[in-house]
Amino acid sequence: MKYLLLGYTPAEAWDAATADAPSEEALAAFAVYREFEKELIASGELVSTEGLGHPAVSTTVRPTPEGVVATDGPFAELKEVLASFAVIDVRDRERATEIAARIVRALGEPIEIRPVMGEDFAP
Repeated sequence: MKYLLLGYTPAEAWDAATADAPSEEALAAFAVYREFEKELIASGELVSTEGLGHPAVSTTVRPTPEGVVATDGPFAELKEVLASFAVIDVRDRERATEIAARIVRALGEPIEIRPVMGEDFAP
């Protein structure tokens, strides 16, 4: 079953870690995560993973009474923002939780696990 792992980070921490260049701590965390990615690729469980651009460069497109409008910025103003995602294909939610826990230990940020609806989707 596929799961989407959503990685969140505090907006202020993201600003501080990447203001001019990634901090040493951020680079070290990314290196640990890349090694874990290799494990997931070898096990056949990683479908895809990407880091996202800063929310300040996002665009939100939404319906309005006047029609569809595109505005600068994220969908919602939050203290924590979506920073990355990974799609994994694993045997069950327990394995997805194990993988998310490894990512949390590597990056120090919370991960939300969402099942991907498909032919094998079951609540």
